[in-house]
Amino acid sequence: MKKLTAIFTVLFLLAMTLPAMAASVVNKDGYYKGIKLCGRVKVVEHFADIKVKVVNAFPDLRVKVVDAFPDDIGEWKFVEYGEDFTIQFVDSFPDIKIKYVNAFPGVE
Repeated sequence: MKKLTAIFTVLFLLAMTLPAMAASVVNKDGYYKGIKLCGRVKVVEHFADIKVKVVNAFPDLRVKVVDAFPDDIGEWKFVEYGEDFTIQFVDSFPDIKIKYVNAFPGVE
């Protein structure tokens, strides 16, 4: 009986934590760990502010690449210097997942 109770307790705790783990890491205002996800972005190989994976489905952020005025969440202008934050493209263990779009950038 004690084993059955322990198993149900573990399953209950696991069920309670899964929705929190599945939640987007980007908050509804478009911030990730205090970084506003818009502006001038520099791609680096190491020590990036954010590790990013490009996906086709279920992104945390829809990104539109722009040439000027990247003022809204999800609008990124890629630069070599004068960046607002840095990113590193990765295949495994990303901080956030993005999808490139032509319209309607922002948080899912």
